[in-house]
Amino acid sequence: MKLNPMIYLLGSALLFSASLRAGEIETEILVIVGPEGHAPGTHEVAAGGRLMAHCFNHAENVDEIRATVFYRWPQDRAVVESADTIVFIGDQFPGARLEDSARVMRDLDELTNRGCGIVCIHYATGLAAQDVNPDGDHPLLHWTGGYFATRCNHHQSVARIFEATVTPSVPADHPTGRGWAEFKVRDEPYTRNWFGKDGLADGAFALASVQFPPDNPQREVVAWAIERDDGGRGAGITMPHFFRNWERTELRRFILNTILWTAGREVPTDGVETTLPELETFEPVSVDPQPRSKK
Repeated sequence: MKLNPMIYLLGSALLFSASLRAGEIETEILVIVGPEGHAPGTHEVAAGGRLMAHCFNHAENVDEIRATVFYRWPQDRAVVESADTIVFIGDQFPGARLEDSARVMRDLDELTNRGCGIVCIHYATGLAAQDVNPDGDHPLLHWTGGYFATRCNHHQSVARIFEATVTPSVPADHPTGRGWAEFKVRDEPYTRNWFGKDGLADGAFALASVQFPPDNPQREVVAWAIERDDGGRGAGITMPHFFRNWERTELRRFILNTILWTAGREVPTDGVETTLPELETFEPVSVDPQPRSKK
């Protein structure tokens, strides 16, 4: 069964409001889908948002949790204030690209001050030159621990598709690393990401790394996290570029573990378990990469 995005949005909102009144949910995850313009089969941010929400709403070993997808910043203040963590997916950080971004950033500042989590997936980790101060400072640096510097004046990260070996960079007992081990994937994990002029700040740490470039391999952090002074947690994961890679159990579990951790929930010993339906269920433009259409 396929999901019509508008029906999915309406149904999710009604379900959200009903159970918010009933007080049945322990943990609220808001999945915010931002604008995107990549070729079909790549990014597919709306379908990716629906997929992440589905995984949490049908998790096999995590209960009392709800993930709701929004294609714009929620207008209902009660919805915003209910969030335990917010997951962003889009082309560049949606907080800087959504309509009324100034309001979104104010809301995020309030939410993080009271300990709400934030996770950015793939290009949602990205900021452009007009978004940041000349020295590279930006709230995302403090909320998640780093970002992908998209054509920034102070720094230039690297986006390249290659056969990557993704290696956990946290201690074996860290919750985000449960249930997955080193794996290989052809994707576009961003490298030379920006963590501040002195590298990872206090409270920030690497979650996963790769060796890049292939001809002169060096360790590059492609996923990171932070435990903030406000008590909240944030993270950035620079995959997946290809929608098909959501099928990869290791990558999907890593992402779901990290989101759950930022929400302040205990991650199961073997990681978040889900049974994923066919990728077409989430209505991407294309499951596999296709050429960009000519306009």
